[in-house]
Order: sequence, then C-alpha cells, then structure tokens
Amino acid sequence: MLQAAAFYILSAVAVLSAFMVVAARNPVRAVLFLILAFFAAAGLFVLLGAEFLAMILVIVYVGAVAVLFLFVVMMLDIDFAALKAGFSTYAPLGGLVALALAAILAMTGFAWVSAESAGANIAAPTPADMTNIEALGALIYDRYVLYFQMAGLILLVAMIGAIVLTLRHRDGVKRQDMHRQTTRSREDSVEVVDVERGEGIG
Repeated sequence: MLQAAAFYILSAVAVLSAFMVVAARNPVRAVLFLILAFFAAAGLFVLLGAEFLAMILVIVYVGAVAVLFLFVVMMLDIDFAALKAGFSTYAPLGGLVALALAAILAMTGFAWVSAESAGANIAAPTPADMTNIEALGALIYDRYVLYFQMAGLILLVAMIGAIVLTLRHRDGVKRQDMHRQTTRSREDSVEVVDVERGEGIG
C-alpha cells in the first residue's frame, strides 16, 4: 500500500514537473522544475529496484547536467518582455501540437495491452544470483551491445555537428595549432643567446 502511494505521488510530481518545464515562462524556474522531475524519476527507479540507475540519474543529470543548464541560463541575457510578447503569436500552433500529442497519448492508452511475459518480468526484474549493476551491465554489454554502440555513435556525430556549427574563426585570437607544435624543429623553438656577465638578456 505504501509503495503504491509512493509510486502515484512520484509519478504525479514527475508529470507535473515535466509540464511546468515546458509551461514555465522563466527559464530558471523551468530548469528547477527539470531538476524536480529528475528527482521524481530517481524515486521511481528506486521503487523499481534499480538503485544504480537512480544514483546515476541524481549524480549525472541533477549534479552535472541540470546544474550546467541552470548556470548557462542564468548567464544569458534574456529579455522576458520579448518572450511574453511572442506568446500570443505561437499559441494557436502550440495548441494544435498539444492536441495532436494528447490524441496520440490517448490512442496509445486505449491500445495498450499487457504482455503475457510482463508479470514474470515484474516479479523477477533481475536474476537472483546477480546484483543490480551486474544485470544492467550484462544487458548493455551483452544483449544490447550493438544498440549501445549505435547510440554512442549517434551522440558522437551530434557532438561533432554541434562543434562544427558553432565554431567561429576570428582574427587576432591565439589558438592552439597541434600540427605546428608537433612538427616544429629545435631551431624554431630554442634560441641560444650568449649573455655577457652582468648585462642580462636585455
């Protein structure tokens, strides 16, 4: 009974926080709601017996990613008056997208059926002779290793694309040249100066 109540409370907090992330007009408040959604999701992972995923979610996403988001948002010079002025312009389009998403969710909910093997998976989410971390590692690096590597390649391509799109070369800015550093000779790097005693390099 207590576990069911905790599940519904954490689920409601996660859904409401996710909605407020999109609906909040202040970006700082949106990031704070995002952190609250991460904490609620971590609580759901704990209820499912996935303590390692809950710990990773709190440490990585709350401790690093969300805090970085909050830092970047607070550093931006955002004109809140301009944001509020454009709300009425995009409200009809946003309403249509929201209705479409609600319709998709409703169709998914009506078409949802429980699989025959769902009961067995819930009863024994991890083998009895393995810990939570061992079971997760066996799934990722054994059964789903190809999908795991494909996800890593997709993230790598996205990261390279973001760097290429945002890279700007400006004149007068000192930049590290790895090719020039590795191919330079001793004569280009070292200069021997015969300094007279008491005169200094000058």
